[in-house]
Amino acid sequence: MTNALDLTELIKMLGKVEEIELENIDVIAGELGLILPTISAIKRESVKKAEYRDLNFEIPLANFTGEVLEVELGATKANGGTRENVIKVGGERTMPFYNFEALNPNEPVIAFDVFDTKIHLAGPVRKHFEDVLEDPAEWAKRCVDKYGADMVTIHLISTDPVIKDTSAREAAKTVENVLQAVKVPIMIGGSGNPEKDPEVLEKAAEAAAGERCVINSASMSLDYKRIAKACVDYGHVVLSWTSLDINDQKTLNKYLMDAGIKKEDMIMDPTTAALGYGLEYSFSIMERIKLAGLKGDKDLQMPIASGTTNAWGAREAWMENPEWGDREKRGPLWEAITALTLCLAGSDLFMMMNPTAMQLFRDIIKCLCGFKETESLDIKNWIGMR
Repeated sequence: MTNALDLTELIKMLGKVEEIELENIDVIAGELGLILPTISAIKRESVKKAEYRDLNFEIPLANFTGEVLEVELGATKANGGTRENVIKVGGERTMPFYNFEALNPNEPVIAFDVFDTKIHLAGPVRKHFEDVLEDPAEWAKRCVDKYGADMVTIHLISTDPVIKDTSAREAAKTVENVLQAVKVPIMIGGSGNPEKDPEVLEKAAEAAAGERCVINSASMSLDYKRIAKACVDYGHVVLSWTSLDINDQKTLNKYLMDAGIKKEDMIMDPTTAALGYGLEYSFSIMERIKLAGLKGDKDLQMPIASGTTNAWGAREAWMENPEWGDREKRGPLWEAITALTLCLAGSDLFMMMNPTAMQLFRDIIKCLCGFKETESLDIKNWIGMR
């Protein structure tokens, strides 16, 4: 004990100060009671009561100097085609649903996937098309007449040498049949075989001359110049496909323009990864591309397409597992959420397959675009809502 104090002296000292700090003190007492203010009481006395007042919230507006080009798909009789209507994609002056900054002119567009040969499909998809899987024209017709598809994509996968090695001439006939069956704009896809696709897409483009289809796709892994030439010769739009690399996308776009493609005749596809299987990478790349275009990068000012059907590549979308819930609901949700996520990133055109997923996505889009407002909710003012 360094200092010895009797109890009387200690009480006198405590009565003269507001606070005291004791170090190396031994207190010897039969019974000792100290009444000290609590920390909360000290804080209440020393801290001034907060004052609240209403503040005006000003929405931070982006000042974009560029805009995305508007691309027209399909051709009516007046324009040399046979489609009953045309569809416009792109034209954005701001990011999706930022209606407080600018009103983007076009809603996202949904194209139903159709294949030229019977393929294995997940149960929640197959049940809608079971009886037409071997007839692509009827398959396309059902997508339009029953499920309200904006567009149809006919994938000529049977042309792959490892599947059926269907000739380019036969594939072109399939395209003609689909064009006769439906009157909406169409996309024409190959099999993904880099050796066969240029020939197949050339013949398909010729068969659909004047219809302003989307030719899917030109990439750096095949002879893109042949595909670009076919698009120019027969009046189609080219899909510029790359694999999750913004620099590759810029490079391929430049190559295609050097090959004669106009900017208003091009759509980009930076690749869609499924929910849970890399979706965040697709989101990041698409968002960066869209923002770059809006900021003035002329090589990236084209609309963006999403192969949303890739969502069904995730086993969580289709596998039967009671712990994961009903796959009849889970699968469509998986596809719809994949579409919505990439829509928020700036995608304009969505290739989808499940009717329920398509309808769910479409309803969400109409709501976010302000076309399905309720009396109690002004969805256009979503950023300022409480």
